[in-house]
Amino acid sequence: MFGFGDAKENYDQLQQGNHEAKFSHELLAGGASFAAFKAFEDHQRSQGKPVSHQFAKELLAGFAGAEVDRFMESKGADWIDKERAQHEAKKRAEEMYDSHYGNQDRYDPEYQPPEHFRN
Repeated sequence: MFGFGDAKENYDQLQQGNHEAKFSHELLAGGASFAAFKAFEDHQRSQGKPVSHQFAKELLAGFAGAEVDRFMESKGADWIDKERAQHEAKKRAEEMYDSHYGNQDRYDPEYQPPEHFRN
């Protein structure tokens, strides 16, 4: 199963510059899913309101799609299948969400964030 550590590693690789030879759907999806989950956490914690798992996953999907777009534009990766990368990023972000919050009744900003996002 894909986890936070894998996603963080992919994200860091994407941030380190142009990796055309190594740049792949998997790397893009992993990095985008990490960035999407971080954006979701920041957004929800600033709102301070609990939300249903369904709503949280819809937000995550939107953030994941936007992060794929952002990385593709910044890296000039026009040759990558955008829809495939977005689908994989959404799937990975949802897996990370389920692994961290799936045992709760809902997402609540009072719960501890994943350790990869703690200051």
